Amino acid sequence: MRVAFTVNGRRRSYDGPGMRRLLDVLREDFALPGTKEGCGEGECGACTVLLDGRPVVSCLIPVAQVAGRRVATVESLGRPDRLSRLQESFLAEGAAQCGICTPGMLMTAEGYLRRGGSADDAAIRRELAGNLCRCTGYQHIVRAVQKAARKPTAHRPATKTAPRGRMGRARRARSRA
Repeated sequence: MRVAFTVNGRRRSYDGPGMRRLLDVLREDFALPGTKEGCGEGECGACTVLLDGRPVVSCLIPVAQVAGRRVATVESLGRPDRLSRLQESFLAEGAAQCGICTPGMLMTAEGYLRRGGSADDAAIRRELAGNLCRCTGYQHIVRAVQKAARKPTAHRPATKTAPRGRMGRARRARSRA
């Protein structure tokens, strides 16, 4: 099966089984190793990419489902000599530890910011609730997203900081929804 789609702004084609995981196509066929496999079951968020601007876990997406669509991986965010505002914030706040969850966290946060997400603590925690990290305790990650959300861009003015909450409350709230 031939599947044509856009990856990081570039038209790409894949020839092979349509049920192959998007994660494997990105890493193995397109040589984009930034997207990580954590659990392989859609539970940890490590393999998150943006599909038409929305975060999805690429380990659960058959490549046939992305035909004609736009995929953005962590490689799209910046380059070593020119980091994105979010990557700069992750570095400044110490939000990256072992690196397994970082690409998924970055892409989930990037999707949130692209949709106009604010520096609101609770909103960020709800957004990141599907991404697991065993190293940071989340506070550094939340602060990094807040910092990036406050940085003005050509498309968005700076926002104010909201009071901080606890990750546990955000998870419980999301599970009730």
